[in-house]
Amino acid sequence: MAERANKGTGRNGGLSATATRARRDTAFLGHPAGLGWLSFAEFWERFSYYGMQALLVLYMTHTLLQPGHVENILGFVPFRHAIESVFGAMSPQALASAIFGLYAGLVYLTPLAGGLIADRLTGRTVAVAVGASLMALGHFLMAFEASFLLALACLLAGVGFFKGNISTQVGELYRIDDPRRADGFQLFLIAVQLAVIASPLVCGTLGEVYGWHWGFGAAGVGMLIGLAVYLYGRPSLPVEAPRSRRGAAEAHPPLGKREWRSVLILIGLVPVLALATVGNQQIFHAYLVWAETNYQLVFFGKQMPVTWILSFGSIISAAMIVLSVGFWRWWARRRPEPDEITKIAIGAGIAAIAPVLLAIASAGVAATGHKAGIGWAFAFEIINDLGFSNIYPVGLALYSRAAPKGLAGVMVGVFFLHLFAGNMLVGWLGGLLERMSGVAFWGMHAGIILAASVILLLVRVAAGRTLAPAYHLAAQPQPA
Repeated sequence: MAERANKGTGRNGGLSATATRARRDTAFLGHPAGLGWLSFAEFWERFSYYGMQALLVLYMTHTLLQPGHVENILGFVPFRHAIESVFGAMSPQALASAIFGLYAGLVYLTPLAGGLIADRLTGRTVAVAVGASLMALGHFLMAFEASFLLALACLLAGVGFFKGNISTQVGELYRIDDPRRADGFQLFLIAVQLAVIASPLVCGTLGEVYGWHWGFGAAGVGMLIGLAVYLYGRPSLPVEAPRSRRGAAEAHPPLGKREWRSVLILIGLVPVLALATVGNQQIFHAYLVWAETNYQLVFFGKQMPVTWILSFGSIISAAMIVLSVGFWRWWARRRPEPDEITKIAIGAGIAAIAPVLLAIASAGVAATGHKAGIGWAFAFEIINDLGFSNIYPVGLALYSRAAPKGLAGVMVGVFFLHLFAGNMLVGWLGGLLERMSGVAFWGMHAGIILAASVILLLVRVAAGRTLAPAYHLAAQPQPA
């Protein structure tokens, strides 16, 4: 972790203010020191989130929703009635899946409200701190059966305050014309991938072996560590203007024609981004079902659980982000770096190849009757994650930079809506697996992702000047 920059500029050999700012600006792997603090805080937040998520369905199906326990949950009778009024009577396992799906979907909706509150009322520092506190409280409340619904409410509200606003602060580390922004978000995503690897091993093991409350407690402790890291690194983060009526009015000027056009384009891109990510989001849905019957799940001579594919995928994902960051740094030293929407289109084009590999593997299984080797899984993950590393973090960079002044938090919340829509879409697509051949099913996914890539390129041609970074506008002053 990069150390805090020295604020002193005294006569005893101290750095000048300009030199200090310059050093701070590259103190973390060539990026502002604040990126290090935000990434470390995000690691612990995602550690707590994925650690709790790894236990949630198991906890509900094995214990909480069983007779003798479900009666202890405060307010559960009307809550269950509301769910079953939509889906019909449900077994404990089906009810657990419905609750998990509702929770996982709302996680991507609440950042929109959290961003609006931060933009208009609290500012980001307060919003992130409140969000971290609520999430820690929610994890600790999960240890008690009676407070289960209250715990979920605290977690959803906490994610809403935390997730979008800390991502927005990453964007605020960079000037509007700083080409390192997308690179910074890719480094930020590495922290998320490391958390995905570590959290199930720690929280999952504690919960399953020693007791559910130990796993949830570990997630809560992780969130408190994340809050402490965030507050300690606050001096390295963007300075926020005082919140006052006059300051709020100055921070939220009326939107002009160009700003409204940017907002409409960014909103219009949400369904396109949802299409671009269906291959990646399907990994947690139909892909595991397909993999269980089509892969030889043997690793170094031993049979392995199909869920190990997810752990391997997280490791590969982190490696592909590092590779992507290194490639674009190499590229930038030789020629102009593409703008964000072009990178996203390239990422979608790469990601479209990944389902093609699964279609080829499916054809081989159908032709020979033998399962595909595990090498196909690694090839799929490498291609998919290389593409995704140029979609999700670069998309965050685009929305944080292109958002009008005073609406950055809201627009980052809008960006997360593509994950909500994408998860709804893959849930529907996954239901087609039992009625389609593997070749047709994965070919359909490849076509959807490729279509998204083409649409993104068309948007780049039609509206590129509106969304282009300042350094691209300077280099290309002609109208788009």
